[in-house]
Amino acid sequence: MERSQVRGGAVVGRVLEGGVQHWPGRPCRGLKNWSDSRSGKRAGKPVGFPRFKSRRRSTPSVRFTTGAIRVEPGRKHVVLPRLGRLKLHESARKLARRLDTGTARIMSATVRRDGGRWHVAFTVEIERAQRRPARPGSVVGVDVGVKHLAVLSTGQLEPNPRHLDQAQRRLRALGRSVSRKVGPHRRTGRRPSNRWQRGQARLGRAHARVANLRRDGLHKLTTRLAREHGTIVVEDLNVIGMLANRRLARRIADAGFAELRRQLTYKTQWNGGRLIVADRWYPSSKTCSGCGAVKTKLALSEREYECEVCGLVLDRDHNAALNLAALAAEFDTAGSGPVAGRGADRKTRSGGPVAVKRQPGTATAGQTGTALPQGRTADHVRARAH
Repeated sequence: MERSQVRGGAVVGRVLEGGVQHWPGRPCRGLKNWSDSRSGKRAGKPVGFPRFKSRRRSTPSVRFTTGAIRVEPGRKHVVLPRLGRLKLHESARKLARRLDTGTARIMSATVRRDGGRWHVAFTVEIERAQRRPARPGSVVGVDVGVKHLAVLSTGQLEPNPRHLDQAQRRLRALGRSVSRKVGPHRRTGRRPSNRWQRGQARLGRAHARVANLRRDGLHKLTTRLAREHGTIVVEDLNVIGMLANRRLARRIADAGFAELRRQLTYKTQWNGGRLIVADRWYPSSKTCSGCGAVKTKLALSEREYECEVCGLVLDRDHNAALNLAALAAEFDTAGSGPVAGRGADRKTRSGGPVAVKRQPGTATAGQTGTALPQGRTADHVRARAH
């Protein structure tokens, strides 16, 4: 049995004087994140102390775990506790089919307002049939970028639709319209005007449309990749660091690199494939896919890779995708004997190719193996599979 959750989330506790009160078996996630952040157990930005949920600032949502939760036979209505019979704008035929055949069981239902619309998401426990990709032995490297959303090692280019850029004109007009109206003021406690609320709702619907278009395109791309190829290799990108570039931050955020990798993670498991994540420091763009030589520097403006050793001239994104696909062969043979490593270090050396073969017997820290001389440790593992 496998539990599949579409969307969820609810307030599970509240802070009282003298301690925390929460439901049995439901830990307060906000307090735990705050405590782990203070003690250093949680990585990332510091997490503040949880605040009370506000009906004005927070997203309206409610979750039902008990009571009558079912889909009507007409598949255009659902029955929820305390809310009764609700009409759907979209048909629930896919969920109804699984419920009728007995391959799914509803665990909970979450009603949420997003982009001016009310959505209901069901968390169901399903029996998923074993699937196999159309080409189980196929290996594809996926290099994501801004010019093209994804460049595959097969040479296929996935265009970047840039939904946010296309909607900028309307978003600017709506933003200017909202700024001319009387909005809320926290210090004085001023309530927003009705016109400000209507304008803010129009702006929210415009942003929701951009998010829906982006999500739809990513789902179609990742579903096609997971169903066709048996092994997919992607990079572990430092998206937060990339967003520090103010000239490309908006386009990087619009592309949705993290969402693409998140969808590939579970879709490869659903379809019987595997996902290999290359190390963040692996120089996929600087490495020659022909001879393995690594360039010292490669400017972002250089859109073609020119190897100084073998003379290969290739599009830099396609070259990076080929290097990612080559990592799958190294991962398959790891543990069966010596591997002709690419010699990728954490930082590119000052000059000259670094594509040297690693000696057998070395191991990462904490594992058994022959120790390197003078207290040196072996390079870290450059890829991992999901």
